[in-house]
Amino acid sequence: MSDATSPTGVFPIAPTPFHDDGGVDMEGMRRVLDCMIDQKVDGICILANYSEQFLLSDDERDALLRLCVEHVAGRVPVIATCSHFSTRLAAARARRAAEVGARMLMLMPPYHGTGLRADEKGMLEHFARVADASGLPIVVQDAPLSGVAMSVPFLLRLAREVPLARWFKIEVPQAAAKLRALVEAGGPELVVGPWDGEESITLMADLDAGANGTMPSAMIPDLIRPVFDAFRAGRRAEAAAAYARILPLINYENRQCGLRATKAVMAEGGVIRSEAVRHPLERLHPATRAGLIELAREVDPVALRWGR
Repeated sequence: MSDATSPTGVFPIAPTPFHDDGGVDMEGMRRVLDCMIDQKVDGICILANYSEQFLLSDDERDALLRLCVEHVAGRVPVIATCSHFSTRLAAARARRAAEVGARMLMLMPPYHGTGLRADEKGMLEHFARVADASGLPIVVQDAPLSGVAMSVPFLLRLAREVPLARWFKIEVPQAAAKLRALVEAGGPELVVGPWDGEESITLMADLDAGANGTMPSAMIPDLIRPVFDAFRAGRRAEAAAAYARILPLINYENRQCGLRATKAVMAEGGVIRSEAVRHPLERLHPATRAGLIELAREVDPVALRWGR
């Protein structure tokens, strides 16, 4: 992808590596980014939920933002997540991302816990102010984690009123149905980037529904790319066969491991030294980890051998 506003591609989430003592591993972060570029990604998303953004201090976020953009050095676009319940703070994060050279943002609707939500007016203003602060395209993250229901009519209204917010990462249950309705109702003018997420666990159904991008973890984007490329070239049977080969591993990641899967594979492959996560998260159980690595070895992703 030569331009961050290009709608198609594979845009995985970068994990944030930690030392065993919980400190941020800045050199490990550089190695993660280099590995991801060798995975032939179209862009890299940083500071997302799968980056453990909710466990980072503001100072750590700022240091990681600068490091990632500077180290990637334009080799691929960097998408910076700037979600926060406070519109003021989300806008400040967005402005900072633009200043250091991020090419795109990802933003969830404002939420806090199970009880604090903005209404549609508040959500529209939230996205508009972030867009105004940065001038960058925004990927609207529609995920169950927020507990916020954003209907297709609301997302299309958002696209009309905030033209920079015309990329949509849909990772709710029955994502394909929502993507199809969004694409059919909005067309390519309003829905520039209909993307899926959630480790690409519903990728084939989402591609059939009109998705033109995917945002998985950084565990196997090199193996997701052939699926995506074959489908986009009209070779659906080839795409389906390639997807069937990696689906057991994606399912295991999604259902058994979550964000810890990428770290385990990257540690096994020598990309990072530690697969530590920050408390209260815990490392994978050894048996769960063994099952993950067994499945990964069957498909031989770049991350499993990059540092060996």
